[in-house]
Amino acid sequence: MLQKIRRISFEILERNFGEEKVYFIGINKSGYALARLLSDDLNQLTYGNLNSSVHRIRIKPSNPIDEEIYLEDIDVNDLHGKSIILVDDVANTGRTLFYAFQPLLRIIPGKLEVAVMVDRKHKLFPVHVDYVGLSLATTLMENIRVDLSHPDNMSTSLE
Repeated sequence: MLQKIRRISFEILERNFGEEKVYFIGINKSGYALARLLSDDLNQLTYGNLNSSVHRIRIKPSNPIDEEIYLEDIDVNDLHGKSIILVDDVANTGRTLFYAFQPLLRIIPGKLEVAVMVDRKHKLFPVHVDYVGLSLATTLMENIRVDLSHPDNMSTSLE
């Protein structure tokens, strides 16, 4: 998984060359953990002057319209005209990512991209993933779990 994170970091660097800063927005706990790993890795790559910061958005995946969705530690207006990468651990139907766009609809970002560790091909919502660690063809009944809790022992499992 560290190799996948490094590859995604290089892709982000290539596609954002010339930008001063990239804002990673991690969805819930796992997306935020992956966003931190990507940001840390990107900041280690010393080509150019691209910096990054990490922020969190909380969404209740089982019912995302129950409560207001908001960015925890940054005012969404500060992201106007900026390069933003929305990060989640697994993209399945695209529903969580779709609802995570909600607070970003109040501004016009310079660029808005999506990064995930695992992309499943069951999209029911109009979401395109730009950066993918691993693409898996699975059945709708199978679940993917990404464990990012221990950087030396990260894993994905099919359940």
